[in-house]
Amino acid sequence: MRIVSYRQNGGPWRAGAERDGAIVDIGAAPDPSVRALLAGGAAALAAAQERAKRGSPVSGKIEIGPPVPDPEKIICFGLNYRKHAEETGMAIPKFPTFFSKYRNSLVAGGEPILLPAKNSTQIDYEVELAAVIGKRCKSVSEADALGYVGGYSILNDVSARDLQMQTSQWGAGKAIDTFAPFGPVLVTPDEIGDPQKLAVKTRLNGQVVQSSNTADMIFPVAQLVAFLSDFMTLEPGDVIATGTPEGVGFTRKPPLFMKDGDVVELEIEKIGVLRNPVLARVPATV
Repeated sequence: MRIVSYRQNGGPWRAGAERDGAIVDIGAAPDPSVRALLAGGAAALAAAQERAKRGSPVSGKIEIGPPVPDPEKIICFGLNYRKHAEETGMAIPKFPTFFSKYRNSLVAGGEPILLPAKNSTQIDYEVELAAVIGKRCKSVSEADALGYVGGYSILNDVSARDLQMQTSQWGAGKAIDTFAPFGPVLVTPDEIGDPQKLAVKTRLNGQVVQSSNTADMIFPVAQLVAFLSDFMTLEPGDVIATGTPEGVGFTRKPPLFMKDGDVVELEIEKIGVLRNPVLARVPATV
């Protein structure tokens, strides 16, 4: 099933399913959100699949948001592709490295990535497979970990490299408004199969700048989920961005950074294309 979050006339976000190019409502009372759908477990998803098959397409104008607009956590991993670690000149890590983004960074496909009005000029793209947790997960084994994933999507870990590299903590360059485009859909695991066999690609203004496969991950998705679950309880709807492959802008010669007017497209096999324009942020006035 290909799940979206949608709303009409500024109302609450509801779970929907793609069917033949249209959206069918699959939300359930009292909470029609995707996060509540995931928390409802296998029974809720089975009922949603039946509604997706039999329901009528939503009529009228709709807004598509990030697949989970309100995650409790957005956890991102760095240096998780061998060739990306090599292109940065850094050693292959022995343990996963993670940092956080927050809801302020989330935007949907089609929404603009807004460049900072000041402080940064080195804005980079990063295509990442996002694993979304489907049920509460604590201290699980790597062998069982994928059973806790409710679906997969695409996340662009947009990064202000000049801010990121100022200190050993990367948050200043990562947790910026609009710096986590996420979508366009959440695809359930039965349609993905092995998450370590997916082609990933980035195009900037139509030019391919990243092209790899999730097989190049140093720490596979199952290991990342198990690793995190030893530290924290993962909840339904939590988003785990699993790292980016080689080809990022700051390692190129000369460097390639995003600018006003660009269009960046991220594509992952079996999921689709996440497309966002890049726009200059207008400085705030008093």
